[in-house]
Amino acid sequence: RCVFLCGNGIFTQIDADRGMVVMTDKNSSAFFLSGSCWSKLGSVPLKHVSVGPAGIWGVDQQNKALFPFSFFFFVMLFFVSSGLELKQVDAGGQGQVVGVAKGDTIHCLTANKASSIKEIINWTSGIAGFLIYISCAPTGCWGVNAQQSIFFTVNSCLRALSPGNWIQVDGEAVNVEVGSDGNVFVMIYFKAATKKHLPLPRTGISDQVPQGTGWKKIEMSVKIKHASYDLGYMWLVTEEGFIVKCTK
Repeated sequence: RCVFLCGNGIFTQIDADRGMVVMTDKNSSAFFLSGSCWSKLGSVPLKHVSVGPAGIWGVDQQNKALFPFSFFFFVMLFFVSSGLELKQVDAGGQGQVVGVAKGDTIHCLTANKASSIKEIINWTSGIAGFLIYISCAPTGCWGVNAQQSIFFTVNSCLRALSPGNWIQVDGEAVNVEVGSDGNVFVMIYFKAATKKHLPLPRTGISDQVPQGTGWKKIEMSVKIKHASYDLGYMWLVTEEGFIVKCTK
């Protein structure tokens, strides 16, 4: 069951964690969900935003990572993290922050570093050319590469820096999102006549098999370009730029 939320049809990306939902639009404005509508998340232009145990993190138009200094009376004040350019950031996991830079290099902040409010942050970096997108939860990290291959590693952003610590998972995807409860969705692109992205949930995830065993196809009546999952809800951004909230 899905419902459309209020909005003007210009949304581009969404992320949800532990009841909080954030998103960006094509004007690089960031918002958070307040009731059933969206409220502005500060005045800093962000092209990508993520929420998780480490707080709200974003990437600005100059590819600088930004992290929140305070969240008071619905005003978000951001610090700019100097010295590293990112194209995507994820604040999931156990207080850690991971990101992907130009050249598809993974970067990591441990929970201790991520919780330290400093302008200059010392990221730990992996090798270049591995992943184009990464998402983490307490249960593990998932990623996709430029060839749309899907990978999984147990949760540690430092382990995520080495390709040898990842296992390849069956299937292909353009991006992947994992919820705080370990539910995983990938976006696949059908090159057939429909030419649309569809979200696929991962099945068979357990403590014994954290990478799961298969994918389940979900039929959607609208074209989807981005998805996030949290607390039993799937949050979707349609190709037309609208937000859809779905329950299983």
